[in-house]
Amino acid sequence: MKRRRIPYSAKEMAWLESNFRLVISDYHRAFVAAFDRPDVSLSNLNHLRKRKGWKVGRDGSRYVGRHRSFNDAEISWLRENRTMVISDYHAAFCKRFSRTDILLQSLHALRKRKGWRTGRTGCFAKGLIPHNKGKRCAPGEGGRHPNARRTQFQKGRLPHNTRGAGHERIDSKDGYVILIVDEVNPWTGAATRPVHKHRYLWEQANGPLPDGYVLKCLDGDKRNCDPSNWEPIPRGILPQLNGRHGIAYDQAAPEVKPVLMTLAKLKRAAREATNKSRSGDRA
Repeated sequence: MKRRRIPYSAKEMAWLESNFRLVISDYHRAFVAAFDRPDVSLSNLNHLRKRKGWKVGRDGSRYVGRHRSFNDAEISWLRENRTMVISDYHAAFCKRFSRTDILLQSLHALRKRKGWRTGRTGCFAKGLIPHNKGKRCAPGEGGRHPNARRTQFQKGRLPHNTRGAGHERIDSKDGYVILIVDEVNPWTGAATRPVHKHRYLWEQANGPLPDGYVLKCLDGDKRNCDPSNWEPIPRGILPQLNGRHGIAYDQAAPEVKPVLMTLAKLKRAAREATNKSRSGDRA
């Protein structure tokens, strides 16, 4: 059901328009007292202001419901001192005119509405000298603020997730055992570095792994890092041993694995011999 529109006389409308900036409770109370209109509710007047587009000038912040206006003397002072930093601008204005109802945000918004330029862009101008140029902190101090110093690393302090030499973990991607060894990391300069445990132990027992070769786990258990459980094979044999297009070496029974490994090596040797003979015929 459509709500009935409340009629207002010309005199009432003139009063409503001239006083629309009042807080809605005061607005309603004053209107009803002035024109004896008990049929007009607070909601009616609120909707009327919205329909007419009468802006009350309130931003919904701390001092809700009070329109903040400035007299000519205040506007003149604000214009002349517009280049001040906003915190000093607000403090000086409130002290000069005893205005405790004015927020810092209100003066900031006023400068924007008036188009008053402060001369600051927020960018570093060419040739500007930083305020901390030439100032150095004492060793280990870092930032000067106590809150900054409280969370800074102190000399000799290690991160909470530091793991020393001998620590082991399982690589979540490939399932290999990662070992932390007491050797300088050539990439980061750290005192320790992570290595694959099976390769590290194999090279300790047999020397460096030849170029083009990889270590293959014989029993299928990657966590078994005993050097006898790993055999160096040419990298080109790996596709023949995998389970997608090859002979599924890892999924085979233990007694079958040696046969499959020998078969993969024979296939590779036969391919290399064929390629060698073909290149000789072309020559």
